[in-house]
Amino acid sequence: MTQTRPNPDALLEQIRTDQDKARHGRIKIFFGAAAGVGKTYTMLEEARSRNIDGLDVVIGYAEPHNRPETEALLLGLELLPQRQVAYRGVTLREFDLDAALTRKPELIIVDELAHTNVQGSRHPKRWQDIAELLAAGINVYTTLNVQHLESLNDVVAQITGIIVRETVPDAVFEQADEIELVDIPPDELLERFEDGKVYVPSQAERAMTSFFQKPNLVALRELSLRRTADRVNAQMQQAAIPGAPGAPGAPGAPGAPGPGAARVWPTAERILVGVGPAPSSARVIRAAKRLATALRAPWIAVTVETPKTRRFNEEARARMAFNLRLAQRLGAETVTLTGERMVDEVVSYARTRNVTRIVVGKSDRPWLMDLLLRSSVDELIRKSGEIDVQVVRGIGREARPGIVHLPATGINWKDLGRAALVVLVCTVMALIMWAVGMTEANWVMVYLLGVAYVAARHGRWPGVFASVLSVLTFDFLFVPPYFTFVVEDAQYLVTFGVMLAIALLISTLTARIHEQVASTRARERRTEALFRISRELSRAGDLPQIVSVAVAQLRDIFGTDAAILLPSDHDEVAPHGHHPPFVGRHTELGVAQWVFQHDQEAGAGTDTLPGAEAIYLPLRGSAQMLGVLAILPADRQPFDAPDQRQLLDTLATQVAVALERERLTRQAQQARVRAQTDHLRSTLLSSVSHDLRTPLATITGITSSLLAQRPPGDAAVQRDMLQSVYEESQRLARLVSNLLDITRLESDAMQVHKQWQSLEEIVGSALARLRLPGGGRDRAINTDLPAELPLIEVDGVLIEQVLVNLLDNACKYAPPDTPIRVTAHVNTLAEGREMVVEVLDQGEGFAPGEKEHVFEKFYRGQSKGSTYGTGLGLAVCRGIVEAHGGRIEARNRPEGGARLRFTLPMSAEQPVIEPELELDPSPGPGPGGEQDLPQHA
Repeated sequence: MTQTRPNPDALLEQIRTDQDKARHGRIKIFFGAAAGVGKTYTMLEEARSRNIDGLDVVIGYAEPHNRPETEALLLGLELLPQRQVAYRGVTLREFDLDAALTRKPELIIVDELAHTNVQGSRHPKRWQDIAELLAAGINVYTTLNVQHLESLNDVVAQITGIIVRETVPDAVFEQADEIELVDIPPDELLERFEDGKVYVPSQAERAMTSFFQKPNLVALRELSLRRTADRVNAQMQQAAIPGAPGAPGAPGAPGAPGPGAARVWPTAERILVGVGPAPSSARVIRAAKRLATALRAPWIAVTVETPKTRRFNEEARARMAFNLRLAQRLGAETVTLTGERMVDEVVSYARTRNVTRIVVGKSDRPWLMDLLLRSSVDELIRKSGEIDVQVVRGIGREARPGIVHLPATGINWKDLGRAALVVLVCTVMALIMWAVGMTEANWVMVYLLGVAYVAARHGRWPGVFASVLSVLTFDFLFVPPYFTFVVEDAQYLVTFGVMLAIALLISTLTARIHEQVASTRARERRTEALFRISRELSRAGDLPQIVSVAVAQLRDIFGTDAAILLPSDHDEVAPHGHHPPFVGRHTELGVAQWVFQHDQEAGAGTDTLPGAEAIYLPLRGSAQMLGVLAILPADRQPFDAPDQRQLLDTLATQVAVALERERLTRQAQQARVRAQTDHLRSTLLSSVSHDLRTPLATITGITSSLLAQRPPGDAAVQRDMLQSVYEESQRLARLVSNLLDITRLESDAMQVHKQWQSLEEIVGSALARLRLPGGGRDRAINTDLPAELPLIEVDGVLIEQVLVNLLDNACKYAPPDTPIRVTAHVNTLAEGREMVVEVLDQGEGFAPGEKEHVFEKFYRGQSKGSTYGTGLGLAVCRGIVEAHGGRIEARNRPEGGARLRFTLPMSAEQPVIEPELELDPSPGPGPGGEQDLPQHA
């Protein structure tokens, strides 16, 4: 009895894997559909049980969510001190990884696997902390919700409308040693929400109206159940790999049929149906569909390309393509295999896919042929092993046309002539060898060499012809009696038989290798085409680029015109970008519209609207139809071949994936814009509400007091009150002005009207506008403006607003008894000159890291003094200065205080000042006594 020797490399790899697992800790994930299903509670219950059994258990981090029953489970267990981290003025509690590694318990509880650590931690994610614990040999219990799995992130976003930011790589979940599903019905979970057992009432009500709705919970529950089942199925398939420890067929595995044999574990039904070119295959396919529906099982339609199938005629190829499309329409996964023997390929593929049933049709061959040659069905039953083979009725009237075994073309007389010529050359060489005294074995080798050459160069049938012709020629010329086919010595019959057998074998094997090379080249071209279009589509950014790249690649691969039709807002498809003329015709657009609405292929070579010029394929996304692919076949025959049609379908899928990626990217950008808009709106309302109410309340209170005084009070008091009203109204006016300015800047509606201005006049006007709160107390503002400052071309009103805002900001944050300075000078740079204006104070200056944020909207600096305002003034300054092409920045002064500085570009040419005319009272030359005097503008 022969035994298959185990693969030593596989055994060594398994030994290394087992050793690594022995050194590493084990992780158990308590997995659930959503918060509140009881993951933490179940985890702590098991931890307490393990602790009672004597295991060293430590609580590294547990989140009881203020639930009394969960907090009670923490009593009696050792709690690891948590790390206190200050972050943006808030103290956060974090898991202390170093303390856990120092303590090194046998089992540690670390809740919330998907948690994001606070900035500055060793690892950004908690699952990375747990990976370090496992590497140290510490066992870990943790929890995870299904929405945190990376591969399901987009699915959860489509279901709930919420993008989950905290995710865990699927590899972490798949490599876990144990997964325990914690599950409760959605109705019970909603009752827990209503009873306040998950969140506090206010949070629970908000959660139930958004994420935790019953349809969402049902979908998330299904995802968690399916994900757990997929993991179990993956473990089962891994255990079923031949040679794996404990797997069926492995050495020493219980119940193994033999060393190295592979078994199929029928934990779930999966059906495979063989597809051939016979018309009866359609009946077999439909029977397989009914069986799959009854068993609620997935099913696969498989066709095998062998040297025999490559010689099918056009009718057989068309029928095979039709049968594959039929299976695909009925919901099967279609696969095209390549090999030498159909039965071997089908059985091998069925084992890799864990197929439990193979469906085939009855044979229609004569009984005498079945007696002489084993049928494919009998061979399949013999080799299928533990896979059930179900033979259904496939024969009938429609199965009788003999289209299966016809060659694709007739006899090629030119190839036969070339084969005869090669045999003639070999004969001449054999005659020369005879003349020089060489033996018969050398003559035979020459003929065998010629046969191999013919088979490799011209194919199987010319090789067979050369084999027969070589034997006949050898008999006719070199076997006595010469020049006859009569054989006197019987031993030559053996020579002829062996020579013919070897020649036929060589020709067959050589032709088979030639066919395999051709098949390999075809697969290589298909693979290269898929790689090329995938690479180019991944590089394409926007929609026009994707369409252009897809059309160009399809045209290059198939050598024909192609187009992509995309839907409008009214779901009417139209060609996008440059397109060939055929797709613009009304009839062709109607076919494309039908394909888009019904999600089915149509057009030339299909069962639907076959009169169309082109083939139209739906571009399906994960949630909706994205468009239609149109391709105009120059010759329909290539698309009838299964491999070409499969390539076309795969390319259409690649295009659909690229279109969906672009659509999701666009939707994500729109969602970000909406989120930023909502955030801006809420921030604006919260920022201006207090600053609008304060001056309005002051104005209302003072004016009501003045109106209520009878008789009028002291005039000085009234003046102070009116002064306060005026100052608050100015403050309110500045607030409204800043709001309007920032709105115009955000909408690009601010227009800059540049004119030549004097900076001294702009500064003076700004100082005149500036009014400070505080009962009319004056602030000392010093100006340091050189007399020779040139004119500058700016919008004077806007630059004045910049100075007002900068001075107002300095007055807020500088002590009242300190002066404020305004300076200006001209810088000469390599690219030109610029005006530099600075506002300096003697306040506290900017805190570390604050200078980068002071010009952001709604940012308020931290100071011991007054900080009234909305945080818009400096943002307006930056917008105005940048609209002039300048820069603005904030710095701290070395001697203390803040320096706010902005620059404005200056033109290389200054305006020419025309002299003005002035009247002179003294009489002089000229009429009326007027004379021209030069004056400075």
